Amino acid sequence: MYMLPIAMILGAILYNPITVLNEKLPHLTQALIFAMLLVPYCRISLRELRIERLHIWLITIQIIGSLAVYGVLLLFDPLIAEGTLICILAPTATAAAVITFMLGGSLTTLATYSLLSNMTVALLSPIIFSFIGIHTDIPFTESFFTICRQMIPLLIFPFITAIALRYLLPRVHYMLSKSQSLSFYLWAVSLTIVMGRTAAFIIDQGAENIKEELLIALFSLSLIHICSAQFAIGKIIGQRYNERIAGGQALGQKNTVLAIWMALTYVHPIASIGPASYVVWQNCINSWQLWKKNKQDKKYVSAK
Repeated sequence: MYMLPIAMILGAILYNPITVLNEKLPHLTQALIFAMLLVPYCRISLRELRIERLHIWLITIQIIGSLAVYGVLLLFDPLIAEGTLICILAPTATAAAVITFMLGGSLTTLATYSLLSNMTVALLSPIIFSFIGIHTDIPFTESFFTICRQMIPLLIFPFITAIALRYLLPRVHYMLSKSQSLSFYLWAVSLTIVMGRTAAFIIDQGAENIKEELLIALFSLSLIHICSAQFAIGKIIGQRYNERIAGGQALGQKNTVLAIWMALTYVHPIASIGPASYVVWQNCINSWQLWKKNKQDKKYVSAK
């Protein structure tokens, strides 16, 4: 229950040693994200994976919606547009399966979409970030392959590794499939590091971009609407296919560690304040959902 605030607070307080650690181990965050995805992928059964209409609707909204909202907000402020784009484009969180299970939703539906979401972002993000962010000043081909080299191994190779372990090292595969809580702790460590990087960048900026930082900080408060809208839209679409819970978690609960890393790597680092605040809002919604579910369960038990 307290891992999220502890990770965020530690990241903000220990930003200086985290910066030193990141300089000595520049690929540490990517390695943690890789491991964080590998663990839940080891639990996925290929026989159960079925892409259905619900998944197509959700991935369409995730991609087209992120670009549409970016286009509208670009008219007001590029940094706000970039931060919001990341919050909508980011793939489904690996921890979404845990919340879906606790709420009584379908793990198979969520696992399938999580995989589809990560694969789609891996394939499309090189194109999107070639036209948006810090890589726009270099030729498209060069920026495209630069981003491909970073995104595709990070998001697709964990799945390939999980399949290889199933057949080549079944004992290791079995051990990882039974150690799903490990992904949660890897996520906490990753969150601490990316929050430290975000805090370090903001502090290093001094007063030069204080206006933009305050603007994004204020905008982060309104991200509760973006966050709740994604949960609500996912539930509305999911309800049509009798997958209301899985639909809401699939579209609303994001891999915020990856989102912050993408913001720090491909767009203006100040935009990372957006996905950093999304961490808070999505967990507030999840906490409220779990509280509501627990309350309903208690009423059901009392009625019996």
